[in-house]
Amino acid sequence: MSMEDGSRRRLGRGLAALIGDVGQDAVVASDRSRNSRRVPVEFLRPNPRNPRKAFEEADLADLTASIREKGIMQPILVRPVPGAVDAYEIIAGERRWRAAQRAGQHDVPIIVHDVNDQEALELAIIENVQRADLNALEEALGYQQLIDEFDYSQTALADVIGKSRPHVANTLRLLKLPPVVQNYLRDGKLTAGHARALVTVDDPEAVAQRIVDMGLTVRDAEALTQNEPKKGGAQRAANKAEKDADTRALEKLLGDSLGLMVTIDHKSNGSGEMRVRYRTLEQLDEVCRLLKRE
Repeated sequence: MSMEDGSRRRLGRGLAALIGDVGQDAVVASDRSRNSRRVPVEFLRPNPRNPRKAFEEADLADLTASIREKGIMQPILVRPVPGAVDAYEIIAGERRWRAAQRAGQHDVPIIVHDVNDQEALELAIIENVQRADLNALEEALGYQQLIDEFDYSQTALADVIGKSRPHVANTLRLLKLPPVVQNYLRDGKLTAGHARALVTVDDPEAVAQRIVDMGLTVRDAEALTQNEPKKGGAQRAANKAEKDADTRALEKLLGDSLGLMVTIDHKSNGSGEMRVRYRTLEQLDEVCRLLKRE
């Protein structure tokens, strides 16, 4: 058995114990019983390498109310802090720990796993990805951290976390976007689908701003980026030859006026085509009303 196979099996058991999907596995049940306990909240400390950085206030408030009424339903996964007595570092469950303190809980249920840094980071990423708790940027940063610190290839990383290699590759590409666009992604103004459409365009900041201002869907964003200059010399030159700055400026002017995405295909003989993309019948009605207005 290879080291990778052993690691995946070990992680599978850890994740099963964490999320409660243990079925009839007597070994996991035994480990869970032996390592489960309740400890004071002050015994726990957050993991500075936790891939999850954002804790939404509304989500914390909802979880706090739930814990205040019914307690913590799922234990927090922790590991002992080396050389310290009664101290545990959170692997997964920091949001539950924060909410428990807000709810006035004096102690919390934990499951103790004695794992190294690599295994702890893998478990944290897997647990958060499984629960869809990470935004796309946090997921990308977590993947990059595993690659940088533990020399994972994209293929090996995909195997460990249970995702396809294209998913890992596409997620990592989000880290190439400029900081302004990454902030939109972190704040939820853009989805991962929007962001992936921006990776290849020449000016992702400007296009991202249009997507946010106009509330474009992912499909609209993909259509918009098809008409934008691409990164790379030959392709960029070709696109600029097809659509000059005046045409793009007119697209933006009309798009801002209508609040919709407008594309103009202008030909050298003076003819051309203008397309207005709408998402709802109400938007179509508004365009029709504007066209009929005297």
